[in-house]
Amino acid sequence: MKTNTIQNLEKFTGTIIIPVFETYSKSLVPIEFHGVSVSSKIFYGKKDSFYVVEKYDCVHVFVGLGKTIDYKSLKTAFRRIASKLKDSFTTPVALNIPESFHAEQVEAAISGLFLGTYNLGYYKREKADHPFLSPDFVLQLVSKKEYKETVARAIKIASAQLQIFNLVDLPPNKITPKYLSNWAIESGKKYGFSTKVFGYEEAKINDLEAFLSVGKGSDKEPQFIIMNYVPENVDAKTKHVGLVGKGITFDTGGLNIKTTGMVHMKCDMAGGAAVFGAMQLISDLKLPVKVTAIVPCCENSVDSKSFLPSDVIKSHSGYSIEIIDTDAEGRLILADGLSYLIKNFAPEVIVDIATLTGSSVGTFGYECAALFTNNETISKKLQQSGDEVGERLWQLPLWEVYKSDIESEIADVKNYSGKPVAGAISAAKFLEFFTEEHKAWAHLDIAGVAFGDDEFAKTKHATAYGVHLLTKFIENL
Repeated sequence: MKTNTIQNLEKFTGTIIIPVFETYSKSLVPIEFHGVSVSSKIFYGKKDSFYVVEKYDCVHVFVGLGKTIDYKSLKTAFRRIASKLKDSFTTPVALNIPESFHAEQVEAAISGLFLGTYNLGYYKREKADHPFLSPDFVLQLVSKKEYKETVARAIKIASAQLQIFNLVDLPPNKITPKYLSNWAIESGKKYGFSTKVFGYEEAKINDLEAFLSVGKGSDKEPQFIIMNYVPENVDAKTKHVGLVGKGITFDTGGLNIKTTGMVHMKCDMAGGAAVFGAMQLISDLKLPVKVTAIVPCCENSVDSKSFLPSDVIKSHSGYSIEIIDTDAEGRLILADGLSYLIKNFAPEVIVDIATLTGSSVGTFGYECAALFTNNETISKKLQQSGDEVGERLWQLPLWEVYKSDIESEIADVKNYSGKPVAGAISAAKFLEFFTEEHKAWAHLDIAGVAFGDDEFAKTKHATAYGVHLLTKFIENL
């Protein structure tokens, strides 16, 4: 998508997108705005509404914003327009920027339009690309201000999120651990971060036993992916952030096989995908923060070689782990990811992100992710960042009273409490055990927000939750 800024619409013919804040004035649109009158149908600009008028060789698309609108709702409104009125965009397109819009609202609108090009029908025999994706397409911005940097940023945000839609929505016979490691290598070359990958042998040499145990039942080689972004002019004062994402490309539950919902388990790498997307976006935006990211990728499958309930396995940290449930596998690969990150890179701040527990869904539904941290500054910055971009978080406790849930008689720790309560909390306590009491660590359980139902598809699909959140959080540092 290319953009160009103009100040008026003289001699313009095509589609004009007109955002409208809620009003009950009959003179909704100024008469000088291309001679448009909506007297044929009163349009009040109510939120989540739009109205299309064909007049004067133009298609006028009025987008209702309500009295006020937040970032996520604005982004969704423009994604809706691009997605549902695709046929209206076969002609030149202009977007009228209201004078009251600030830069973040322009960013949300442009990102939303770009996200509206997404089509889930990857394997359809007949699939037409959205007009916005044509190399010749130019979006005219009607504005007295110049938003060149804002538009460029908006397109970079949407581009990263579209990449993560792809990774999470494509099937597990396509998105294998090897596919993800190749993706990380190629993305690093394109955007400016380095990538190192441990296959089975290298992971074995590096004592990543908890990680390798999870992938034992699959014929797909596990890939332990390490990415490093170093900004220009890095010095001793440059902040260093560590990210860890769960990269289970498909989760059967292992020998504790899932009895429901397995068809959606291609999304169990959405936390890792969020880290991939954040690395692309952080590098693309050239943020002045050093970032080291680890995504352990493997498939939790069922085979004669699968690890067993009651096994005791080793971990990179040196602690032993009793396996109570093979379906509590994400925390095992994250444990090795966290240990390896802390031991070898020692970042000042660490955030791990994972589709970890159904318990978090039971608590929050599909409205926000669960946040766990003992660092109140990090908690506030993460929640603030989430509120700014519409990827919300709410903190749950990590009190010591919950530590008994992961105590084992035979090993240093067990991977599952066995209780039907506080599952998200006990999982977070398990991860905390492997952070070596790091003073600025946070865990995000995104099981309820990474993959869901909305108006843009008939089946559950990716949301790219975490890509913008992690990037905004690092920016806000």
